[in-house]
Amino acid sequence: MAGAVVAWRERPMADVSAVVVTYNAAPWIEGSLQSIRGTGAEMIVVDNGSTDGTVEVVREKFPEAKLVEQENRGFGAGNNAGMRVASGRYFLLLNPDAWLTEGALEALVAFADEHPEAAVVGPRLRNPDGSLQRSVRGYPSPWRLATEYFFLRKLAPGSRALNAFFGAGFDHESVREAEYLYGACLLVRREAVDSIGGFDENFFLMSEEVDWCFRFRQAGWHVLFYPGAEAYHVVGASLNPRQFKEIVRGHLRFLHKHRGLRVAERARRVMLWGLRLRGLLFRGERGRAYRDAARWLGSGKTRALLESSG
Repeated sequence: MAGAVVAWRERPMADVSAVVVTYNAAPWIEGSLQSIRGTGAEMIVVDNGSTDGTVEVVREKFPEAKLVEQENRGFGAGNNAGMRVASGRYFLLLNPDAWLTEGALEALVAFADEHPEAAVVGPRLRNPDGSLQRSVRGYPSPWRLATEYFFLRKLAPGSRALNAFFGAGFDHESVREAEYLYGACLLVRREAVDSIGGFDENFFLMSEEVDWCFRFRQAGWHVLFYPGAEAYHVVGASLNPRQFKEIVRGHLRFLHKHRGLRVAERARRVMLWGLRLRGLLFRGERGRAYRDAARWLGSGKTRALLESSG
């Protein structure tokens, strides 16, 4: 059952098993895996049906990687498949368009060893140009979604009331307990995963790490940001309409699961009107993504939207 506690296979323990889930990631996968090579980590690639040569790159240039090929059941399901065949006492979950800096993995493991209460430790993320990529985040709520979708947070960038959704102006310079961390690069303790289970596979793409971190914290574990290790992550320059709709769907699914139908329905209305406004203000691909998501949100109530595959 998705999200249920599962028995991860008993195997001889390595320190770290790196799991990279790919779907048409040929432009980036070599850099991602190269940053793992030489760290001593077990390397596992789970491919969700790539058609762009990703699998061939992995086979040819990283023959030491354990390759799992499967149909695309989503990002969380891919990570679950990788963790099931992993041997490490930690799982490094790394996006295929992300790569570690030198010494980052060793620093993450050392920090996690010093903090046995931490289920998840995340490094500081940087954009390819070296600028900070904000990764400390807050759970969605109708109010927090309103601060984002109606641009309210831009009125007072330092205000906690208006910026809790994006870490309330945290400078990413010190260790911090987070509600959740952006999932491009996470070190996760096997013992913690054994206690609550893997990703909820009902989250196909987006918000699976939000749900996972929430469940860890509900079970008494901690989610820690650690700036003593860094990774780079590529964020798409354009806003893909299908991916943006998955962001919206993820917010609804998280709130429906953890806060109930009434709260999720309030959030649906907030996002619907916010995206209608944005669809009027923005042109091009960005505006189209907002208008497509607004049409979807307006096509039914929360329960029906979450049950549909469209």
